[in-house]
Amino acid sequence: MASLVLTPVQAQNPAPPLSLTAPVPVDETRARLEEETLFADGMKFMMTDEPTKALAQFEKLLQKKPNNAAARYAAAQALMKTGKVVEAIPYALKAYEAEKTNKYYNLLLAELYVKQKRYAEAERLYEDLLKQSTENMEYGVELAAIYLFDEKPDKALETYNRVEKALGLNEEITRQKQRIYLKQNKIDKAVEEAEKLVAYEPGDPDYLLEGAELLMANDRDDQAIGWLERALKLSPELPQAHVLLAEIYRKKGDMTRARKELDFVFANPNLEAGLKARILSSYVGLSDNSANAQQDALKLAQELAKAHPNDARSQLMLADLLVQQGKKAEARDLYAKAAQLDGSTYEIWGALLQLDGELNQVDSLLVHSQKALELFPNQGLFWYSNGTANLYKRKYPEAVESLEESRKLLANATTAELESLMKAVNAQLGDAYNGIGDHAKSDEAYELVLKDDPRNEHVLNNYSYFLSLRKDKLDRALTMSTMLVERNPNSPTYLDTHAWVLYVRKEYAKARTFLEKAVAADPNGVSGTILEHYGDVLFQLGEKDKAVEQWKKAKQKGENSQQLDKKIASGKLYE
Repeated sequence: MASLVLTPVQAQNPAPPLSLTAPVPVDETRARLEEETLFADGMKFMMTDEPTKALAQFEKLLQKKPNNAAARYAAAQALMKTGKVVEAIPYALKAYEAEKTNKYYNLLLAELYVKQKRYAEAERLYEDLLKQSTENMEYGVELAAIYLFDEKPDKALETYNRVEKALGLNEEITRQKQRIYLKQNKIDKAVEEAEKLVAYEPGDPDYLLEGAELLMANDRDDQAIGWLERALKLSPELPQAHVLLAEIYRKKGDMTRARKELDFVFANPNLEAGLKARILSSYVGLSDNSANAQQDALKLAQELAKAHPNDARSQLMLADLLVQQGKKAEARDLYAKAAQLDGSTYEIWGALLQLDGELNQVDSLLVHSQKALELFPNQGLFWYSNGTANLYKRKYPEAVESLEESRKLLANATTAELESLMKAVNAQLGDAYNGIGDHAKSDEAYELVLKDDPRNEHVLNNYSYFLSLRKDKLDRALTMSTMLVERNPNSPTYLDTHAWVLYVRKEYAKARTFLEKAVAADPNGVSGTILEHYGDVLFQLGEKDKAVEQWKKAKQKGENSQQLDKKIASGKLYE
């Protein structure tokens, strides 16, 4: 709405010459001064953003002068500033009724009506304002907006046309009319409005580009070509025009002409590499996800990265496309290169660390997370990556330190993504604290995860296994491992965990059943740990020869626990 300007108190009629009239009574002069002082004080409070105090002054004035329109107007403003729209309307209405030709009174009352969604009443006020004087025609823009709120698009268009006729072409009005026509599916009308802008600034190719994009968005590619060719006559090297033409020809299946348009852009020596990368990004955004489109974009990105090996954005563009096509190892190397060229971009480090993790490149994850933290020390994700790498390297104190820092930074997480990361941090803290032997903090971290996510498989597995190794809270361990195998009946790792909990509880026959399931689930890929556990169970069940056989198989699989060699040599169980 238009900004509201406070009208000054109406000036009193000038006093006639002293020789022709009696002097003004002292009481009347004093009363007038009191009224002016109250109004002035109220306005001071309004200017210092203290509407409640201002209202008190205006109310005092209205007690003395109930019909003072300026005071009612000011009181209505003060009430509106405090959010009391309903209470403000009677004041604004009386001010307006007292002086209907005062446009500020009109505008304030209309604004209050709009806030109450009393659109019809606001529309009448604005229509009256426009009829009063052509100088008020600028308020037609606000009237049109109210018509749109009131779902009267045709009335809005009519009003916009009246404003344009009175004041001339206005870019924002033209765009509003286009939006209305597009919503009504009157494409030709929207294009006519675009032509008006072109005619208004015939030397500006941007309006032609906008018109072409409008046509393309409404499946009028052939018509858009004409607009783009007109733009290129004005500016032959206009990158966006060539990009849009490339997209049109690509959709038509004319890859030769599409590639020619893009080559024109990338061969331009006056365009810096970063701009070319943005143009390519724009082209990729316009393209569909067909295999041909993806392959074409990838080739262009490869050419760009090769032509500008020291431009971080070019490397980043290629890396992003490689990720989309599942070529993660190549992408990771390019992210690393981009980070080396320009480490100031958070997203580069985030993508790099994610791929380090997905590709199990632990050494790289450790190095890259440390470098990322030098630049972004307040990012919980980077501390988590560093903690994960240290945990994997069994550097438990360092892992605890990084993961605790991550937990501190994520303490006020509000998004689902960050809340999920917080669970991962606590899960890893459980592992790390167990690694340094702080079982109380380890259990506490695990329990925090299970409180919000009682089926978290990482925690159910590690927590129950570590409890079994400690021979502590075995009932709790059994509950968790049971839940785990019920949900994952064919997972060798989870079957082994459950079996070991049963083993510690001396339920050897049940443990044997689950270990045999674990071996059967993956007979060729079964781990040495599972085979050693199987041997231990067989020994407890009196099948010593079979136990030794399983221990030997565990040794062949690379298992090197402290007691394994002694078990094999002596044929006895050592725990």
